[in-house]
Amino acid sequence: MSRPVMSRVGAALATMTLVAAGGAALSAPEASAAAGGASGYASQNGGTTGGAGGQTVRATTGTEINAALCDRAGSSTPIVIEVEGTINHGNTSQVSGKSCNTADDVIELKQISNVTLVGVGSGAVFDQLGIHVREAGNIVIQNVTVRDVKKSGSPVSNGGDAIGMEKNVHNVWVDHVTLEASGGEDEGYDSLFDLKNNTRYVTLSYSVLRDSGRGGLVGHSDSDLTSTFITYHHNLYENLDSRAPLLRGGTAHIYDNYYVNLHKSGINSRAGAHAKVDNNYFKDSKDVLGTFYTDEAGYWQVSGNIYDNVTWSAPGSENHPAGPDPQSGTTVAIPYSYTLDAARCVPAVVSRTAGAGTGLLTSNGGC
Repeated sequence: MSRPVMSRVGAALATMTLVAAGGAALSAPEASAAAGGASGYASQNGGTTGGAGGQTVRATTGTEINAALCDRAGSSTPIVIEVEGTINHGNTSQVSGKSCNTADDVIELKQISNVTLVGVGSGAVFDQLGIHVREAGNIVIQNVTVRDVKKSGSPVSNGGDAIGMEKNVHNVWVDHVTLEASGGEDEGYDSLFDLKNNTRYVTLSYSVLRDSGRGGLVGHSDSDLTSTFITYHHNLYENLDSRAPLLRGGTAHIYDNYYVNLHKSGINSRAGAHAKVDNNYFKDSKDVLGTFYTDEAGYWQVSGNIYDNVTWSAPGSENHPAGPDPQSGTTVAIPYSYTLDAARCVPAVVSRTAGAGTGLLTSNGGC
């Protein structure tokens, strides 16, 4: 599988405006956009600013990331950790301290708050090493690539999740990241972006999820319905089997995402989940919206989406596709302001803005 090439992202990029093909206007903020706070549901519940205002530390190994967490005055002392280079099993060891709870062979943001982890310089790649957020709040993860994290085989990390959150996590903004694998469960991989066990107020924005069996889920089973208030916007989902995302209970806002080559299913709203699905572009994919692999129904409100060469399977006892003519069956109230790009512009905008190493470009909605 080809790997993304990181472009140089300076620590103080000047604000600028670019124009994408098709006339979509794009904006590039400073490299550490975390200081400005988050969009979507991560902007609620007091907001998400990560380590803004705290000390800035540079790390080139996983052990240095762990040391930066452990060297703080307390577990809630704000810190911005700028990461450059390749973080892997060979350079990631546990570090002890009163302000941290780290482990070998995984980046653990555990029982802490007010932390930004941001890739800088020539780029930050977490190679076969996952990022685990647990019992934590006010976390920003930005401008990093996480690739080939395995749950079986060797080496393993983070249960096979590129980024995983679980157990009383709140206010996390994941922005301009690239999450990728080299296959599905049969090849030892699990998921790219999983939220479980009371994870709330999370936004995934301007990111790439690709080349995996599973994109991500909210809730680890149909009995785990405690995670909610998740926003997914301006992301690229490419070459996935399913879970883009899988929603169990809770509320999700899914807008201006670009879906390409979903092989089995896409947005799977089940077990009472409510999804507002606006102005997404679905291309060359199957069953991009519905309730799948269960009779525990979920719900959706749809508007402005484009279905380009999308195929729909026939309804069955555990297969309830929304198409071929998706209609709304619920109403989802969104508590924050946002600007929609027209669905026709989404492929151009997302192709230029999403993922690590894109200069933190964002759309200003001026398509």
